[in-house]
Amino acid sequence: MQQVGSVEDRVTFSGARWQFAALLLPGYALMVPTLGLNRFWLTTAKRRFLWGNTIIGGDALEYTGEARQLLLGFLMALAVFIPVYGLFFYLSTQTGATVVIGYGAVAVLVWFLHGYALYRARDFRLSRTLWRGIRFDQAGNAWAYALRRFLWSVLNVVTLGLAYPFMAANLWSYRYRHTWYGDRSFGFTGSWKQLALPYYPVWLVMGIVIIAAAVVANEYELYERPLEADPAAFMWLAIHGLFGTILVTLYRCIEMTRLFSAVTLGGARLRLSVSPFHLFGQFLAFGLALFCLYLLLALGGVLVLGLVAGEAFAGGGFDLNILMGSMQSSLLALLAIIAGYLLLFGAFALVNEVVLGFGFWTLLARGATLVGLETLDNVHARDEDRALAGEGLADALNVGGY
Repeated sequence: MQQVGSVEDRVTFSGARWQFAALLLPGYALMVPTLGLNRFWLTTAKRRFLWGNTIIGGDALEYTGEARQLLLGFLMALAVFIPVYGLFFYLSTQTGATVVIGYGAVAVLVWFLHGYALYRARDFRLSRTLWRGIRFDQAGNAWAYALRRFLWSVLNVVTLGLAYPFMAANLWSYRYRHTWYGDRSFGFTGSWKQLALPYYPVWLVMGIVIIAAAVVANEYELYERPLEADPAAFMWLAIHGLFGTILVTLYRCIEMTRLFSAVTLGGARLRLSVSPFHLFGQFLAFGLALFCLYLLLALGGVLVLGLVAGEAFAGGGFDLNILMGSMQSSLLALLAIIAGYLLLFGAFALVNEVVLGFGFWTLLARGATLVGLETLDNVHARDEDRALAGEGLADALNVGGY
């Protein structure tokens, strides 16, 4: 008979956000000179920081993956995507129904591969994650999961989202029924019934919000004259968007709390509590941090333009024609614009990781309680799955996590 534990252990996180930011900044600075290849080493360092500061029952997680494994997986994935890119080029030379059908077929293929990539990425991360010297693992079949996820997605679209609780519970069940810690398998006790009660009222209200937003856009003629529309229209749309965001955030917290709390490992089980106030606070912090950083970049951009195209601002005015002419004739101005674009994209990615990525990880870690860890004292280790070569398609498609 399986032993069921009762001792509670809180998960703790010992890292600080400033430490995480200090780790990321040099990595982002090296992205351009290394043509982006530095991201594999940055991802590895980031995971080791997050894993190593997550403490369960007095012992920290350990990440043993290597950057060269991620690089190798990415290079192997390119072999799959080169024909896809060739197909895109061919379709760009076509017209009419060929383009529509072709791009539709490619989109369906990429969505199917998206599910495969997610499963393989999870497999790689788990196989390189240790706790108390014992490795996790992901069994199952990535192609079977991709097909299951694809068919559920089609049903979800056909039913306008009504099938989502069934889809979420089924996919969670498949993932965790095939997850291992040493020789001990995980389990999942959740079902669609845990999601139905909070989901369907949210689904109904969100439908009303979307219809109301469409009515507002139609009344203010946003479809016909978006540039001449009354500013009040955008205010009302922003209110609808804010209300919808709050509603979806509330549901996501309920979903994560209930599904994670349905995960078991032998006689041990997980309890998770995710506060919607804290999660929404992360979104607000992200918006504020991004606004402040973009404001600084804008001020810096004005100063740079003043140096490389100062004649456009002569006399206290601004002449766009002079600015465009200066940009076309000045290599320095062109390089400044390219650097500006890179800074904008890099700033967004950096703030996203430091605020949302770090915040979400710590929110889950500090909201988790494990019951019955003492039942895992007799777990035996299994060998590392060395057949996996990085995350492959997941990295090429920019999916997965951390």
